Amino acid sequence: MKKIFTLLLTLYTITTFGQYAKTEENIDLSIAFGQSFAPSLSYQKLYGLGQSKRFKIGWGLRANGFFSGEKNYRTAPARLTSGQSSIFALFSDDLVSNIDTLQLSKSSLGSLNAKIVLQYSFKRFDVGFNIDAIGISFGGKQTGKFLSSESSSLNNSIQSASPSVFNLLLISDSDLGSLNSELYASYHLDSKWSLRTGLSFQFLEYKTDRLLTFENDRFRHKTLQPFLAISYQIGHKK
Repeated sequence: MKKIFTLLLTLYTITTFGQYAKTEENIDLSIAFGQSFAPSLSYQKLYGLGQSKRFKIGWGLRANGFFSGEKNYRTAPARLTSGQSSIFALFSDDLVSNIDTLQLSKSSLGSLNAKIVLQYSFKRFDVGFNIDAIGISFGGKQTGKFLSSESSSLNNSIQSASPSVFNLLLISDSDLGSLNSELYASYHLDSKWSLRTGLSFQFLEYKTDRLLTFENDRFRHKTLQPFLAISYQIGHKK
């Protein structure tokens, strides 16, 4: 609960501070592609900081979709993957003996998340980074084969799984649910329209109907894909 409160306080602080800063708003349609098809539709509001207002911080809402064929989902909880549940998980090796695989026949899930945005603007170009912070996921139940890292009667068994409902940005494998982040550059075609491109890094998470080995029911797939997007600025910059 403390971590959720901290995220909500961060979003509130950005919004409150923005009352005194130069602002801009836009809507954005993005499609990541490669080994999967992952569209997203988002709204964001940015606040210019400093004298030049070139550095911007902001918030937004993003609806994500993820559609693919067969994918491997690995054990998700950080307590199993690295034995850590803090920033140290970023620098810890995987505990291979703890990691199982859920091989889903297909993936079809969506999420609606609040996001945090950092951006630096030039005359016609922007560079930036955004990341989902908190939200929910939804999607249909899927079936797949469970592959255990240890000798178990569950090995090669067929399991059912659904998208984990709650999404929360924490640290690395400590994250919960399905989250999207983008590293991007954009080019302003005119005063309203912009083109964006970059890399989309997504965590996708399914939860099985029952606990499996290591008392675990959460499995995650990570994907890094290029994306293309078009953005439309709403109104005028203030």
